[in-house]
Amino acid sequence: MSLVRQGGLFFVVGLAATAVHALAALAARDLGQLSPVAATAVGYLCAVGVSYLGNARFTFGRPALHGAQFVRFMVVSLAGFAVNAGLTWLLSNRLGWPFPATLAVIVVVIPALSFTAAKLWAFAAPDQAGSSPS
Repeated sequence: MSLVRQGGLFFVVGLAATAVHALAALAARDLGQLSPVAATAVGYLCAVGVSYLGNARFTFGRPALHGAQFVRFMVVSLAGFAVNAGLTWLLSNRLGWPFPATLAVIVVVIPALSFTAAKLWAFAAPDQAGSSPS
């Protein structure tokens, strides 16, 4: 599959996961009366499954039921979250950038890094990812 097609599918899966995240977070906040942070955590937990399954099956054509692959995916996902938070803090809090400018960097950098890590490691064939097949 071409890199452009994979990138496009990654984008579509990301949009679907983002929609699930937003809807679940809003429901948790409004219906569950959770704090914004707790509601966002619920949204993330709901969206991570959509992201994993969508990217495994559609973007990278890999089996979804693969324990080591899921662990690698979660490392990439959590690292992306950490880099997102760190860049937001650095650009907005430390360097004083306007939040829209910070978001502009985030929405380009994080998906690009996530796609690269997913392609080269999380969803790579077992011999390429450094693990044996399960």
